Amino acid sequence: MRVPRPPTAWVATLSTSWSGSAREAILRELKRVILDGAAAPGLPIPVDEVAARYQVSRIPVREALMSLVGEGLVEHRSRAGYTVATLTPGELREFYLVREALEAAALGAAVRRATAADDALVSQAHAATSEAIRAGDSRGHHRESRRFHLALVNAGGMPRLARMFESAWNMTEPARPMDYASRDAVDLLNDDHERMLHAFRARDAAALLEVSRLHHGRLQNFVLALPESGELGQG
Repeated sequence: MRVPRPPTAWVATLSTSWSGSAREAILRELKRVILDGAAAPGLPIPVDEVAARYQVSRIPVREALMSLVGEGLVEHRSRAGYTVATLTPGELREFYLVREALEAAALGAAVRRATAADDALVSQAHAATSEAIRAGDSRGHHRESRRFHLALVNAGGMPRLARMFESAWNMTEPARPMDYASRDAVDLLNDDHERMLHAFRARDAAALLEVSRLHHGRLQNFVLALPESGELGQG
């Protein structure tokens, strides 16, 4: 007799309050739980359970999952089904280089084009990051640090570049690299954010680019120290 598999805990956290198409709602919620770390890298994504959660057929679930495959957040194998994408430390280092290059390309324009509304968004994200660190909230730290960098890049007014940056960032987010960092390292990186915020608000492009370069150098040194074997963030 086949023993039924226990329900997947994170599926129960998917919000069923939605408007628009089922595919869009499922896509949005699956992306949220992956980026937040609720669905860790390597975990299977049970199509039937997600469909039952939304009381829909498998079709919109599979459509949403194929979109996430295209974004690099989900992997699909013909016999294994869908799983949350994994990254090796080497792959993580490559994405960090991409993130650094794209952010550097955006920051000069961000300083020239920034408004008071942009200042507020960056300041709010930095305050939320600092609070998450103080509270020991790893998920909040990752989420708000991402929001901080996206706010800086979005201020540049280059939507295509911003989408590329967000895509590269999203592919590293499920690995939750800061979970491997010491508190001293986390505090040092957040101090960089403070200096970046001040340079941004002062519209000092040279200072902002220099602090960003140092910040990404620290990140690269950190990921270089990660062990080469295995995949990051797996549950």
